[in-house]
Amino acid sequence: MRYSLGLLGLAALGAAASDVVDLTKDKFDGFVQENDLALIEFFAPWCGHCKALAPEYEDAATQLKEKHIALAKVDCTEQQDLCQEMGVEGYPTLKIFRGKDNVAPYAGPRKAPAIVSYMTKQSMPAVSLIQAGDALEEFKTADKIVLVGYFAADDKSSNATFSEVAEQMREGALFGATSDPELAKAEGVKQPAIVLYKTFDEGKNIFEEKFTKDTIESFINTASIPLVGEVGPETYAGYMAAGIPLAYIFAETEEERASLGKSLKSVAEKHKGAINFATIDAKAFGQHAGNLNLEVGKFPAFAIQDVSKNQKFPYEKQGSEKDLSEKNIGKFIDEYLAGKVEASIKSEPIPEKQDGPVTVIVAKNYQELVIDSDKDVLLEFYAPWCGHCKALAPKYEELAGLYKNHADKVIVAKVDATLNDIPDEIQGFPTIKLFKAGEKSEPVEYSGSRTIEDLAAFIRDNGSHNIDVSSALGAENMEGVETDQMPMQAPAATVAEGVAESVKVAAAKATEAVKIAVMEGEDGMEDHDEL
Repeated sequence: MRYSLGLLGLAALGAAASDVVDLTKDKFDGFVQENDLALIEFFAPWCGHCKALAPEYEDAATQLKEKHIALAKVDCTEQQDLCQEMGVEGYPTLKIFRGKDNVAPYAGPRKAPAIVSYMTKQSMPAVSLIQAGDALEEFKTADKIVLVGYFAADDKSSNATFSEVAEQMREGALFGATSDPELAKAEGVKQPAIVLYKTFDEGKNIFEEKFTKDTIESFINTASIPLVGEVGPETYAGYMAAGIPLAYIFAETEEERASLGKSLKSVAEKHKGAINFATIDAKAFGQHAGNLNLEVGKFPAFAIQDVSKNQKFPYEKQGSEKDLSEKNIGKFIDEYLAGKVEASIKSEPIPEKQDGPVTVIVAKNYQELVIDSDKDVLLEFYAPWCGHCKALAPKYEELAGLYKNHADKVIVAKVDATLNDIPDEIQGFPTIKLFKAGEKSEPVEYSGSRTIEDLAAFIRDNGSHNIDVSSALGAENMEGVETDQMPMQAPAATVAEGVAESVKVAAAKATEAVKIAVMEGEDGMEDHDEL
């Protein structure tokens, strides 16, 4: 008994020492009002990702306490109304609060150093003013990526453009500016100028393009990535945001990755700005090789991913360092850039016949049955292991059966997105899109309740043919089966979800594709290899 009480005492002491504030609905508004800047986690005790985040979050809270940045958490199993009010759809969800009316998603990695860095940047002005040389020297080394604008005080245009970029990209770098011409001269630049300082490769880069928002953003995305970096949870978003192809170097040991990185550095330097190169730990993330149509387990290996078109170009030789020599990879890259390498497309065989009411789509018949078809096509992107997809399956079959007399106008279809390379951006399972006849380039994504009634209404209201099958719906089908009460969609089995570990975290064009929050309890998820 004494032993048990002792343990309870230690637990109580640990809880009391926490720097993370526990919030309820009654305390929430007051906490947000009292803190100019706060990070709040919305979690569920059973969520594995929440459990993994807990010690990192606690560590970050302790460090940020000194900077007067508060961290708090809300148990959504006990505060359901509050979490619903805050728009929480998955666990963990992290939001940045500057008062209750100024809320933004946390888009950084879920590790203590990253949380501290991210929130520290949030507490600073988008652009810090630098007045003296010693302040500049200190600022240049304040973070891994630092940008300093050298502008004349009356150059409103340059200052405004730089500030606009800083507001949008502040999560990934520190931004400063000075109007002192002597400081510019000491750095070897003339006003207006921008210099990017970094802790790797050549140490700094000078912006030399036309002074526009787009060119500055492109410069930052390119210059802030190492010649040969490493893909991991804290770096993937940056590679996606760069918007250029990513070349993966798979290797199982740190020594092998270092060796390959060194031997391919000259190739990376030759093609800097056209392709990013990065090693990847094949022991930890080897299953991702399969996503790139490489043979899993046969390492080292090399592949290129065109992130903008979701195309994959695996290098056919794999299994030894000699296969990935500077000469071999250099030739492969040259041929790729010349358009001489065909994209690899993973596809199941085309079904010999369609047995059920739901049409089976694979990569090889996708163009014919979805894009080239003159019918409205409702397409479900699913994963075999996804519990939400399994729950939806019988109702989706019933839905498809309602259109048997309208087969010339409407197709209800499904595609296994884990076995087929589909050009559509999929962030979770199931994803349901309607490809409207005559407007196939702009599919409409379904976001309503997963009932037969609502799905049929969606087809009627958004399809070109406006087919109405409501009269065929029985009372039992009208009720349907809700699956949207589950906390969230299951994440798509792509490297984006695993690596980024964030909710739509990859900035601008590609970072949105990095939404992560794996649903605990999904069948087979224990074996799902994530970055």
